Amino acid sequence: MDKVLLGKVTHFFDKIGVAIVKLEKPLKIGDQVEFVKGDASFKQTIESIQVEHAALSEAKKGDEVGIKVEKAAKEGTLVYQA
Repeated sequence: MDKVLLGKVTHFFDKIGVAIVKLEKPLKIGDQVEFVKGDASFKQTIESIQVEHAALSEAKKGDEVGIKVEKAAKEGTLVYQA
């Protein structure tokens, strides 16, 4: 089964644990995603999406969104549907 690419991490804020993701597909609160970079990966449920510091319940393709992440998701990390 091919993984569905949702987007790519363009920036990671270490101190606050937020990844900035440029979306290729829509994303909404409650979605299960997998962050993958090289051999490292982790899965989590999306609990918070923000655009320009405004909380959203969903974001569309082309949006650059801030997502609270449970682990470090460095620049270049790919985000897939889990």
